[in-house]
Amino acid sequence: MIKMVALDLDGTLLTSDKQISPRNEQALKALHQQGVKIVLCTGRPINAIWKYIEQLGLTNDDDYTITFNGALVIQNTEKTVLSQKGISKQKLQLLHDFAQTNGLPLDILDFEAVYPITDLKRSVYQQMLNAKIDFVPTDFDQLDAHDYSKAVMTTEPSILNDAFDRVTDEMFETYHIVRSQPKILEFLDHDMDKAVGLEALLNHFGWTFENLMVFGDAENDLGMLKSAQVGVVMENGKDEIKRQGTDVTGTNDADGVAEFVEKYADFA
Repeated sequence: MIKMVALDLDGTLLTSDKQISPRNEQALKALHQQGVKIVLCTGRPINAIWKYIEQLGLTNDDDYTITFNGALVIQNTEKTVLSQKGISKQKLQLLHDFAQTNGLPLDILDFEAVYPITDLKRSVYQQMLNAKIDFVPTDFDQLDAHDYSKAVMTTEPSILNDAFDRVTDEMFETYHIVRSQPKILEFLDHDMDKAVGLEALLNHFGWTFENLMVFGDAENDLGMLKSAQVGVVMENGKDEIKRQGTDVTGTNDADGVAEFVEKYADFA
C-alpha cells in the first residue's frame, strides 16, 4: 500500500512559472487529508520552499521535507532534524581546484547558508535561487572546517556541458554529480541522493520503499525513481529518465501530478 508520496519541485510539481496549479494542490491536499504523507523533495533549503509547504497545508507535527537533495530531512514546523549527512571541506578541495582550473563559479552550501566562493569566477546562483537564505561570500581557504550539504556550479548550459565533459574519474569517485536544472550542476557526497533522505523518513514511520510513490523529471530524481514502488516520470523529462521509472504522466504544465494521482485515488 502506498503511504507516502514524494515530489520533486522544478519541472515536476511546479509549473514553468514556479507555481503549484490549483488542480495539483487539490489532488495532493485530498491525499494528505486521507493520511498519506506528502513530502516535497528538493535541492533547496526549507525556507526557500516554505510558500509551497503552506499552500499544500503540510504543517502537521508529522510532516517532513527532504532538502539539499537528501542530505537533510527536516520536520516542517519546528525545523527539527530527523537525518543530516554532509560532505567535508577536505573533500570539496578537489572540486574547488577543478573550478579554478576551468574558470568556473562555485557556491558551497552548509545547512544554514550559501557561500559563493570569491576566489573563483563570480556566481549567479543567488539570483537564480531567489530564496530566503543567507549568502556569505567567502574565499575557499576561509571556509570553516565543518560538513557541507552540497556544492553547485551555476552558469550557461553550454558551459556546464563542457565542464561535465572535463570531470575526472577521481571526481566521479568522490562526488554524486547531478544536473538538477539546465543551468545548475550539483555535487553531493558520493552516496547521497534523495533516496537516502526518503529511506530515513520511511524508516521513521516504520515503512519501506514498497510504501512509496514518487514524481520526478531529472537526474537528481533518479535514485528515488528507481527505489520507489511507483516511480512516475513527467512527460517533460528526458527519455533516459523515463526509462528508469515505472510510469509516465503528463507534463508539469499540464497538471501531470494530479492526472496520475486521480487515477489512483483509492490506493491509500
